[in-house]
Amino acid sequence: MPSGHEPDGLTLMTHQAEDKPLRGLRVLELEALGPVPWACMVLADLGADIVRIENPASLGAADIYGSVLRGRTRVSLDLKREQDREVFLRLAEKADVLVEGMRPGAMERLGLGPTEIFQANEKLIFARMTGWGQDGPLANEAGHDINYIAVAGILNAIGPAGKPAIPLNLIGDFAGGSCFLLIGLLAALFQPRSERQRVLIDAAMVDGASVLMSLIYSRRHMGQWCDERASNALDGGRPWYDTYRTKDGRRVAVGALEPKFYANLIATLGLSDLPSREDKSHWQAIRRAFEDTFATRTREEWAEIFQGVDACVSPVLEMTEAISSPQLSMRGTFSQRDGEFVPAPTPVFKGCRFSLAPSAVFAQATEVIAGWDAR
Repeated sequence: MPSGHEPDGLTLMTHQAEDKPLRGLRVLELEALGPVPWACMVLADLGADIVRIENPASLGAADIYGSVLRGRTRVSLDLKREQDREVFLRLAEKADVLVEGMRPGAMERLGLGPTEIFQANEKLIFARMTGWGQDGPLANEAGHDINYIAVAGILNAIGPAGKPAIPLNLIGDFAGGSCFLLIGLLAALFQPRSERQRVLIDAAMVDGASVLMSLIYSRRHMGQWCDERASNALDGGRPWYDTYRTKDGRRVAVGALEPKFYANLIATLGLSDLPSREDKSHWQAIRRAFEDTFATRTREEWAEIFQGVDACVSPVLEMTEAISSPQLSMRGTFSQRDGEFVPAPTPVFKGCRFSLAPSAVFAQATEVIAGWDAR
């Protein structure tokens, strides 16, 4: 994607407050792991005024978030010090939302739990993000994405027959954690502020990740899914929903579930004489035919052959390739800033895609309070 690329058919909006739907929303973000900063990135991209509270002890630590921390005013406070807790409460008095990701009870031990926060501002939405939730036998145990999706029955369902595959930290942290945290916040904000009182949100990654599996759990109950990996419709068990190695050692993805797409697939591959896929005993032969055929051409050759064919066949791209792919380039799915290509804000509103929130800045808490008082 060339520098300064503007997508065809979409207009990138500026990041000025009046352009964005969450303009004027004041959010206090406590420094935390993955799901909290990602959720607050989304809020910032949509126009929220985010003040991120960071422990002075973490200053100088290696940056592991990069552009995810955009759109913040970063303030250093040691919440174990009484005077810094008092400053934090002054910020909470003026905020609309507080997001924290500590273990259950940690905020209470600091004297900043719901009791103290709501005394300062009962209209504030207090959102808590944890892995296991605020209660239950695992509530105070350490964990990461892999642990939460393991207990939710997700990890066991993903991957080849011999071993579960680790789907990065997308399912537990961001889909099950951040996205459901955002849903809770936006639902709470839908309530008029005059009617809002002591809203406490308990968002748990294990809960949200479980909701993502609703269809699979229902299909299992109806006898349409089994617990054996690589034996179901959407887990690579069927030859027409899998990836295949090409002549150049790369891969293509095939998702020809419906009969019409499957018919187009085998016709384009020149395999119209394959046995019926309705008989499971034929699947091994079908898979072998797909493997042999896809191995005869390169990934790009297959991409060209299937272009415009409704067969649900796509090249499996690396991240650097995805950035410059025609579809994502046209839609402006990635934006460039400071030499880095990052996913652009989404969804698109009224045919326009918002630009990235501005880079984070450092400030003193007194400056933030004065700025909020002036509005």
